[in-house]
Amino acid sequence: MALLALDHARLRFGGIVALEDVSLEVAEGTIAGLIGPNGAGKTTAFNAITRLYRLDSGDVVFAGQSLRRVRPSRVVRLGIARTFQNVELFPKMTVLENVLVGAHAASLFGREHELRRQALETLAYVGIDEHAGRPAAGLPFGTLKRVELARALAARPRLLLLDEPAGGLNHEEVEELGTLILRLRDERELTILLVEHHMRLVMQFCDHVHVLDFGRTIAAGSPGEVQRDPAVIGAYLGGDLAA
Repeated sequence: MALLALDHARLRFGGIVALEDVSLEVAEGTIAGLIGPNGAGKTTAFNAITRLYRLDSGDVVFAGQSLRRVRPSRVVRLGIARTFQNVELFPKMTVLENVLVGAHAASLFGREHELRRQALETLAYVGIDEHAGRPAAGLPFGTLKRVELARALAARPRLLLLDEPAGGLNHEEVEELGTLILRLRDERELTILLVEHHMRLVMQFCDHVHVLDFGRTIAAGSPGEVQRDPAVIGAYLGGDLAA
């Protein structure tokens, strides 16, 4: 059963087509990839799912509920959390305080000491609890990526949207990220949709892949099927999708 569905989503900015009749489904308990060349509409799709953008037509359905009339501030409480392509943290706040922002966003009535305990547990889970009391400013980029991931996890989502989580990471960090994504699915029973340019990560760890180009879906299927699709190969100018 699909936990998330985009249903004939259309969105334009003036004369620019951002999404044109895009439909996709993400089955519960799976890791799905959303790929495509720069400007294909991937982050726009994320922004539509989280209600930062309003669709011109079509719908976003999460757990059987339409999100078209849901306020952006309520999306996280329904069970959707995300990271951003460019790290969006509060640099003067500590790592723990940044993660608590995610916990507070999802909980109206949580007690502070309980939210703090959960935030510390989340930091430990992603392997950066030793930085809890440090300001975010000045930390290595790979650590900042983990802080942002911890903040999203602190909201205790059912669906996790990862926007280029491997961007700026070295080879070893990318491998560790892939292993962590699998753990999140298996141990925390999360459904994950990730936008990513690092094709090896997508092809190795995703169950299903959707491909956008110029705001339109050009392919969908297993990683192997997508790699062999002529339209996908053409969109990437014949580049090696396994690279």
